[in-house]
This record gives sequence, structure tokens and C-alpha cells, in this order.
Amino acid sequence: MENLLKSELKTTVLKLLGGSRGGCICQGQAYETDGGRVFVKSNTKPQARIMLEGEIASLREIQKTNTIRVPQPIKVMDLPGGGAAFAMEYIKMKSLNKYSAKLGEQMADLHLYNKENGEKLRKKEQTIGVGQTEPNYVDKFGFHQVTCYGNITQVNEWQNDWPTFFIRHRLQAQMDLIERDYGDRKARELWEQLKPRIPEMFHDMQIIPALVHGDLWSGNVAEDDYGPIVFDPSCFYGHSEFELAIAMMFGGFSSSFFSAYHSKIPKAPGFEKRNALYKLFNYINHWNHFGTEFRRPSLTVMQSLLK
Repeated sequence: MENLLKSELKTTVLKLLGGSRGGCICQGQAYETDGGRVFVKSNTKPQARIMLEGEIASLREIQKTNTIRVPQPIKVMDLPGGGAAFAMEYIKMKSLNKYSAKLGEQMADLHLYNKENGEKLRKKEQTIGVGQTEPNYVDKFGFHQVTCYGNITQVNEWQNDWPTFFIRHRLQAQMDLIERDYGDRKARELWEQLKPRIPEMFHDMQIIPALVHGDLWSGNVAEDDYGPIVFDPSCFYGHSEFELAIAMMFGGFSSSFFSAYHSKIPKAPGFEKRNALYKLFNYINHWNHFGTEFRRPSLTVMQSLLK
């Protein structure tokens, strides 16, 4: 690893900083280099390159919005023994506390960015402008890069409407894994009943594609002396409400975060039911990652959505 990093990062200095940091997916380590401190995460699984390429694309997409701070991505490298590593800017982070409300505001800004670009584009089409840059507006749901949610590869093929994207590339993809690994009859029966009813939850809603972080749990947010930071994204253009489900599920976000967020993006009618639907995705994903302890909450949410 040392020789690889020296070569790829073009540094003569490579000094290990502190102990390694590992999550349930990747291992991480900080280094001092000629160009400053870097953080390197590595994964030896066959899909590691796909996972890390998805992350670097996600970080760059968030950076383009200039709404919220993320670590500066550097590059993805293949490991000699298989797998891949990803070097990025090292930021000395601490737990989110002082900047919780600021994070809520900035996440709302991130979610509004594409909508505001669309409004700018419409105004520009109504006026004659010379030499103006075109606002970058995305009018479909998906992402230009395959990403991973934990260990699970996600297809982000562009779709014209949100329910189609969410059912096909998120819920159905997760349920296919449950069927493959568990063959759970009750889950299958509930899903067959729920699936055709999901579009009803979006009836009369105009959903404009919003760039979402995609995995906004408390372990992927932090702060330093300058403000909030988000990292480990799995981005796509989707429904902004999707982002809030996992933030509400496992704690770590204060009421000031949600108040600040909803001051910019108020809850739309039917929010609670859709929030339960988005929590369902996360429960099923956890079932696929961590086993049957997440079976009961997955089935309970499906049953509640069918009432």
C-alpha cells in the first residue's frame, strides 16, 4: 500500500497519522504527504472500484452545487491484491453539534439547487441573453454513475418519473435480494400488494429532481471549526424527502436540523406516509446487510402502508 500511495499521490513523504479507522464497509487511514494530509479508504471486495468510483462522482456532484462542504476527492486506485482505495482530503472532524441547524439549511440548499437552476433556465429562455452560461438543470431521476449503498450496487438508470425510479431501482432491487437470499413468503406477499399502490402516494405531486446525498445517517455527517461537513455520499437525483428517512431512523440529528431544513422546504401533504415508505427502503437494505433482525420492522412498515 505504501509504494502504491507514494506513486499514485506523487509524494516522497508518506507518514501514517494515528490509528486506522474502519467502518462496516471500508477501512480508513490518514497520512501526511508532500501535499498535506490525506485520508485513504480501502476495500478489498470485487465491487470496491465501482463503490469508490460512485463515491468520488457523488462528492464531485455535490461540490458543483457549492451548497455544502465535502472532502475534496483526489483519486481512486486499484490495490495490487484486489479491491481499490480512494484518497481524499483529510479533515479533522468532530461530532455534529454546534452546526446542526446550519447543516439543515445547507441540506435544503442542496435539495433546492437543481430546482433553482430550472427556474433560472426558464427565465433565460424568456429573455435574450448573450454570452450567458447555461444553468445545469437535470430533468430526470437517476445518476450518471453506478453507486453503492453499503455493499449493494445500485443501478441509477435515468427515469422520467420518480415513482418508477424508486420502485424499480430502489425497492424492487432490494426485494429481489430478499427473495434470493431468504425466499420470505410473507415479505413477498406484502410487497406484491404494496407495489401497485405506491404511485398513489405521489398523486397530484410535482416532484422536481433534487440532488440527494443518498445516505444521510449521523455517521456520515460531522463538523469542524468552520461548519458542517457531509461525506460517504451515494448520490442521485430523486425526491428530496427520501433524504430525511434515514436521518430520522437512527438518531444523531437534533430538532434544530429538521426545523432549519423545513423552514426552507416545508413538509408537503402526505409527508408522513411517504416518510414511512422511504424508511421501508432503509429497513429492507439493513435486512440485506445485517440479517433478519430487520425483518420485523420491514414487514411492520409494509403492513402499515397497506392500511
